[in-house]
Amino acid sequence: MVDLDIQIPSAFDPFAEAKDSDAPGAKEYVHIRIQQRNGKKSLTTVQGLKKDYSYEKILKDLKKEFCCNGNVVQDKELGKVIQLQGDQRKNVAHFIVQAGLVKKDHIKIHGF
Repeated sequence: MVDLDIQIPSAFDPFAEAKDSDAPGAKEYVHIRIQQRNGKKSLTTVQGLKKDYSYEKILKDLKKEFCCNGNVVQDKELGKVIQLQGDQRKNVAHFIVQAGLVKKDHIKIHGF
């Protein structure tokens, strides 16, 4: 018999490198939403940050930077969610990109 060196092509995963990378925000999106309360009052929520970040420290810096109040809420399905008073969507997105927590293309801003 003749020995042939035939290589069978295997399935190529173009996203394997992204899955293996340990870059901040590489696996999931960070969702920034606005919720209408009563009248002109609104609430900005941030969810999807990595679990190993200190949410309290991030909240403290956000509150100091934007002069607003906020808190961290523990949700059964969503995990920890940061809530801020007012419409802070663009401010929060710019802040977390500048701080190096998440890449800009891994942020989804929702709302009107």
